[in-house]
Amino acid sequence: MADDKMNTRDCLQRAWMNTMELVRDFEMYSKRIEDKEVSGLFKRLAEEQGLQASNLRELYNKYDKSR
Repeated sequence: MADDKMNTRDCLQRAWMNTMELVRDFEMYSKRIEDKEVSGLFKRLAEEQGLQASNLRELYNKYDKSR
């Protein structure tokens, strides 16, 4: 059972890190792209990914503390 817990924690950590990278990428794209529609889309995607990253981090902290 300990392996399952470790796998869950590791998956949450990896997902959080990947999501944070998407946030940074989307923010950068939103600032560099001149097309307002595309720029706005990337800005919204960065915000949405930020919320997902926050949720993943909360779950990760829960598993990290119970370790």
